[in-house]
Amino acid sequence: MSASELPAGDKLALYTMAMCPFGWRVGRTIKRLGLEVETRDILLHPALRQELIQATGRATVPVLWIQSPDGSVRWLPESLDIIQYLEQTYA
Repeated sequence: MSASELPAGDKLALYTMAMCPFGWRVGRTIKRLGLEVETRDILLHPALRQELIQATGRATVPVLWIQSPDGSVRWLPESLDIIQYLEQTYA
């Protein structure tokens, strides 16, 4: 499913770290659903880590960034919550 096919034109990005098993779990769901989701590794890019902390108050990953067509942004933490959201919204 391409970004243009996402419900309501949402844009998605996953804040994670390469060695995070919870991020791997979310990544498997993204792959299984065939979604195009940008991966933002907070260890490789310190500015992304700061962005995450400013938005959520913590640097815990994974966190799904969801931008609606109107420009509003939601931050969804916790791997199981992210997986549930992805499956309910995009399956």
